[in-house]
Amino acid sequence: MSNTPTANQRDQTAETDQSHDTLNTDVMQWLSAIAALIGLYLVASPFIFEATETAIWNNTLVGTAIFLLGGYNFYRLSKDRLGSGGIAVLAALLGLWALVSPYVIEMGSTELATSTVISGLIVAVLSAYSAYANNKADMPEPPLSAA
Repeated sequence: MSNTPTANQRDQTAETDQSHDTLNTDVMQWLSAIAALIGLYLVASPFIFEATETAIWNNTLVGTAIFLLGGYNFYRLSKDRLGSGGIAVLAALLGLWALVSPYVIEMGSTELATSTVISGLIVAVLSAYSAYANNKADMPEPPLSAA
């Protein structure tokens, strides 16, 4: 008896493979890395532009949290696991806070306020998409090992 699949079995396998929603972990890694790097920028931005003490604390804490959350999902994705949807949602919420924070607290300069709004918008969009894609996707197939 042969282990070669018949044409009918190949058709059934193709149909089941198409019903799975796979995730391109390389693309998702890039999204997480970009969000993490924007978090680092948020940490540095109050020291680049004129800032109030409140803005320094705000951007440092929010930026550090975004950096750590983005870095965590980057690490998970680099190990061929799905990123955490909850972590991505938290990063998106922090991005939304960065987006509105210049309207809530005094930033000290228009440049800092503008860069914080833009950074928050980018993080919110990237992280929201990451949460959506990771929650919708099936677990990626582990790489085949040569045994």
